[in-house]
Amino acid sequence: MTKTKEKYFQCVKTLSDRIVVAQKPIRILDSIKWGPHIQQEFFKSRFKKQPLVTADEYAPLSFDPLKKMAEFDSIIDDIRHEMGLYNPLGRMMIRICTEYMDVVHLLLKRGHPEFPYLSYKLYGKSSDALYVGSKSLMDMAKLILDTTKNLEKVPFPLNQEKTIPSQEAVALLQERLTPYFQGAEVRVILSDGIVSDASAGADYIKIRRDALFSMQDIRLLEIHEGWVHLGTTLNGMRQPYCTFLSKGAPSSTTTQEGLAILMEIFCFASNPNRVRHITNRIKAVYMAEKGATFLDVFQFYRQESYADSDAYNQTVRIFRGSTPEGGPFTKDLVYSKGFILIYNYIRLAVRRGKIHYIPLLFSGKTTLEDVKVLYELKEEGLITAPQYLPPQFQDLAALCAWMGYSNFLNQLRLKRIEADYTSIL
Repeated sequence: MTKTKEKYFQCVKTLSDRIVVAQKPIRILDSIKWGPHIQQEFFKSRFKKQPLVTADEYAPLSFDPLKKMAEFDSIIDDIRHEMGLYNPLGRMMIRICTEYMDVVHLLLKRGHPEFPYLSYKLYGKSSDALYVGSKSLMDMAKLILDTTKNLEKVPFPLNQEKTIPSQEAVALLQERLTPYFQGAEVRVILSDGIVSDASAGADYIKIRRDALFSMQDIRLLEIHEGWVHLGTTLNGMRQPYCTFLSKGAPSSTTTQEGLAILMEIFCFASNPNRVRHITNRIKAVYMAEKGATFLDVFQFYRQESYADSDAYNQTVRIFRGSTPEGGPFTKDLVYSKGFILIYNYIRLAVRRGKIHYIPLLFSGKTTLEDVKVLYELKEEGLITAPQYLPPQFQDLAALCAWMGYSNFLNQLRLKRIEADYTSIL
């Protein structure tokens, strides 16, 4: 390595490390969560009163917001000074710093009318189109929900019965993940402080203590939280220079959750209930965008046959950071949006012969718009290939075969086929 190149690589690492340090105290979900007392009071009212949540409910941030934004501003200035205005990696790093500043602004407005609009900026709206002239996410949700209704009477296999207590689920999941993550120490632990059934951290997965699981749930968590979320984090932590890839800026959330849903589908770990569950979140966000309150969305979930505690947890996901009448936190849109964007990206990468780009999606907390740059960085030696890569992405020949048929099948007119198949279906 020449001295000039070594100096450039070290400059990238220094700036990247500063981003990692600067973002450390920013914890979006911890900062917008509702305390257990809110649920207790809501259930005491027998669901007749809105939860009592105002801006004062949210705990003070663990950092000074103005100093934090000034810190990111300083990093941006130094990136421009050290790397110029048009260096692709520098532009990527500047965008990430800007996103973290947007997050700080979002957290400053918890419980205020501006909160949902700042959420739209970071995560989008249910009315977003996926490309020019396409239908919206909500249009897609309606189609999927109509389809899954036809499957409601299909009997589920025994492995979908939720009879496994959380402590046993921890042991089962740990047993599956340990051989996958050879060379890394990953932990599965119990937690009392999460809304979802499970959540991934840097080198651990939290399991909600009061939840019950099925064997299919365990398989899904292995893939979604383990192979994807833990895997991309650990791959990012192995990056020698672009250390910021170990941390998930908001723009990476769509790609990461999209990869996780894609892997569920590829591994046949999903099911109609899971799909309906994810799609109902789009409908719930849509309702809140249109003015529905917490009570309205809670009753929607109850009408969808959710148990009261599950209906509450799902509704909290939509209104956390806001108030019961203040509009939604729209992060839950990224699951479906990310899946569609990633699936189409892979189809096009296969069609254009760019399959060598695809594994780089797992090289850290990446975004689709950066993959081309990431490939150039890999060729330059600034990033390394992902160590933890799901089997489906190790065998790109099989993936190409899948997508080759997919590219053809997506051109067929299903309405015309449905009319032709009337006599046999």
